[in-house]
Amino acid sequence: MYREEILDLYRKPVNVGVIEDVKPASGENASCGDSTEIYVKTVDGEIKDVKHQSDACAIATASICILSSKIQGMSVEELRDLDKEWMLDQLGVEISPMRLKCALLGLNTVQDAIE
Repeated sequence: MYREEILDLYRKPVNVGVIEDVKPASGENASCGDSTEIYVKTVDGEIKDVKHQSDACAIATASICILSSKIQGMSVEELRDLDKEWMLDQLGVEISPMRLKCALLGLNTVQDAIE
């Protein structure tokens, strides 16, 4: 059973949209059809704004929403140091091996965006 917060973020995702002057990073999980475009605006090495447009399952959508909220204000270096365990801790539910790509789609896409 999904934690209620995950279902709430799936039904009413946060930080949805585009940032006009930022080129999005695209991510896809081919195994289940999830896709996302994530916009990361940085100023002087700090993450100032994050928006996304996603067509994804509940786990992927929730993880992207959580990530987009938590990384605002972080430095690019701090974002680079985030890992799988950090993201799974943020979700707060057990993720099966088959759903791991869903849970990590946002983190992998954001980390690609800053490179």
